[in-house]
Amino acid sequence: MTKQIRAYLAVLEEFFSAEHSEEELLKMRAELLQRIAFYQHERLIHLIVTMSFGVFFMLSLIMYFTQGGIGLLLLTVIFLVMLAAYIKHYYFLENSVQKMYLYYYKVEKL
Repeated sequence: MTKQIRAYLAVLEEFFSAEHSEEELLKMRAELLQRIAFYQHERLIHLIVTMSFGVFFMLSLIMYFTQGGIGLLLLTVIFLVMLAAYIKHYYFLENSVQKMYLYYYKVEKL
């Protein structure tokens, strides 16, 4: 997904570096709206998953502190690693969609 978003942002950069007709701008506006909707859905799903892993991490941490055990420690570390990876990816998704909003506003002005 990261590669796909970066590639699309590069396409947008290239598109806006040149002049275009009104028809091309309307076509890009429609495509951009469709992509934004797709990535917003992706962002929502990743938010739910990220929050779930946050809850799982906190529960496993509480269980480790109350009950102890190497198994719970290992589970807590796994949840922490997964949480960090999901936070990183969600941060990228959020910033990318925000950039797409800016491009959309740019198309609206043109």
